[in-house]
Amino acid sequence: MTVRLFFSSLLVWVIIAMFAIINGVFRENILAPLLGETLALPISGLSLSIIVFAVTSLSFSLISGNDRLTYKLIGLEWVLLTLFFEFVFGYYVVGRSWASIFEVFNIMKGDLFLVVLATSLVSPLLVAMIKGELK
Repeated sequence: MTVRLFFSSLLVWVIIAMFAIINGVFRENILAPLLGETLALPISGLSLSIIVFAVTSLSFSLISGNDRLTYKLIGLEWVLLTLFFEFVFGYYVVGRSWASIFEVFNIMKGDLFLVVLATSLVSPLLVAMIKGELK
């Protein structure tokens, strides 16, 4: 992965992160009061997964022209950045406890953060396959 590609994929991730924040604000201020936390949480996770895939697809020209391994590395970059952001932003900026932060991994509670991470991991490669970038 070149430095240019690293920063291009970082830019795409920043766009995804901005949409993720908007998605979270929408969940807390609109969905949860309207539908309750039990429904709002999985709906938000599914919508964020769709957002990740859509942003990947729409911004694919910034990361296109690579091989399978590179697309896998981009997905891994996005997962690691997302985890770093979740933990650092959650703890140091928002002031959430570590226990509260780890709740995002609780699928039994309806949190689909793991689905979002999986979507982030596979979206670059999947979009490349859909767009016929890989032979």
